[in-house]
Amino acid sequence: MFCHVLSAVISGVDALPVMVEADVSDGMPQFTIVGFVSSQVREAQDRVRTAVRNLGVSLPPRRITINLAPGDLRKDGSRFDLPIAAAVLQALGVIPEDAFRDTLVAGELHLDGSTERITGVLPTVLMAREKGCRACLLPVGNVREGRVIEGIRVVGIRSLEELTAYGRGLFTEEDNLSENGDRSKDSLPAVYSVDFADIHGQEAAKRAALIAAAGFHNLLLSGPPGSGKSMAARRIPTILPELTQEESLEISRIYSIVGMLPEEEPLMRHRPFRAPHHTVTPAALCGAGLHPRPGEITLAHRGVLFLDELPEMRGNLDFLREPLEERKITISRAGGTCTFPASFLLVAAMNPCPCGYYPDRRRCSCTLREIKNYQARVSQALLDRIDLRCEMQPAEYDDLTAGGQSNMTSAWMREHVIRAGQLQKDRYAGTGILFNSELSAADIHRYCDTSPEAGRLLRASFRSLGLSARGYHHVLKVSRTIADLEGAEKICETHVSEALCFRCGELELPDSGTGKSLRLHEGQQEHKGRMTSGRRKIWEGEKP
Repeated sequence: MFCHVLSAVISGVDALPVMVEADVSDGMPQFTIVGFVSSQVREAQDRVRTAVRNLGVSLPPRRITINLAPGDLRKDGSRFDLPIAAAVLQALGVIPEDAFRDTLVAGELHLDGSTERITGVLPTVLMAREKGCRACLLPVGNVREGRVIEGIRVVGIRSLEELTAYGRGLFTEEDNLSENGDRSKDSLPAVYSVDFADIHGQEAAKRAALIAAAGFHNLLLSGPPGSGKSMAARRIPTILPELTQEESLEISRIYSIVGMLPEEEPLMRHRPFRAPHHTVTPAALCGAGLHPRPGEITLAHRGVLFLDELPEMRGNLDFLREPLEERKITISRAGGTCTFPASFLLVAAMNPCPCGYYPDRRRCSCTLREIKNYQARVSQALLDRIDLRCEMQPAEYDDLTAGGQSNMTSAWMREHVIRAGQLQKDRYAGTGILFNSELSAADIHRYCDTSPEAGRLLRASFRSLGLSARGYHHVLKVSRTIADLEGAEKICETHVSEALCFRCGELELPDSGTGKSLRLHEGQQEHKGRMTSGRRKIWEGEKP
């Protein structure tokens, strides 16, 4: 007798339909699974055979053939245990033949017939809804995750016995509903144990973090050890805007596939923060494997990827260039090609030299060659894709001992980020753009309207600083974010000058040709002595 049950396989960040076909016929007694399957799937025959026997059903001494179609799509994992058992029980007549019509089945089985949680439930249920299925049968441990998706019935199965009861129309899910809840409850707002108010001084770094969070711009913090680079980077999640429903579902799909989605919170409500050690390999960052799986840059999607000790990452850092520009990464391997989303906020930290104390020659003994070789580990092509560069100086004693807290608290900064984010949301409604950093070259000409003074400053800076076309566009995008933070409709000279100050860390900024020198943000003016060094000169003049 021939029967089939619909299931799914994970490919990249999507689920693809797989038809599990079972045939019980005369011949030599054997249990065969075909259809381009991995060893994990072949092991299902022993688990299914034992679980069916413990259910009280004896497999006849006949030829049982299982086919997972289509045959050119590789199947791996243990998610096919439950659909294989369902198809076999149908072929044996234990369950009616049409019991699982328009129903997707996925799950792992123990030898006693109980079910075990699987990964990739969110994309599986989404695919089932798109295919017009009326229900999904999943392990009871995945029910809360599956019920995040509306418009389809998700049934929790504890054991093979309950699967059989469902097929015969004898199953009630009242117990499962009371245990798991009908839908995922809204989670509480994130509570952080850190705050930007903990950082005394370093107002320029806080300003850079504020701009980076408001427009999702990449940020590089440089400075000697102990200056607060890691402290500032780890506090950026405290000022990021809340996730939209679409962003939350997008992130949850990724974490569901890699099995990192918390069971108690099946829908991610907070932006991820990934901080891999500097010994991480390029494969772990980008995604790897014969059958590619998401790496750190995909796990940081719509969140923050913090790379500390950037020059110490011995692997070739230039593999980050394409994801930073395209906001996605395509991994090609012998087992297939997968495209993963990679729209993340890169925050990097580095020392200025191997010992970390340059240009303080009282403490730094590095030679000029050592300093150049150290800084050359981060290529100019990668630096060109980083919008904001902030040089942090050692904190002053008076800042550390001053009473009270800084005015730039996380709550204060987050209010400004949310307000700027709302302006961007209204401006880019219906375009698919979420932040200023996502603007294309064509979008820049449409949305980045500059004043005549700002235009003259951009022209002078482009020539004097030798900006690339990409650098010019990034300066405009950062200027647009600074204008949004001030609620300005048009980009002015002060916005452009601040964007140039943060981009051209060690370069002397030119005069705009108007007789007025560059003007910093007042927060930068107040702490200009700390954000500058003997290698950087910035003039102040009258307000434009």
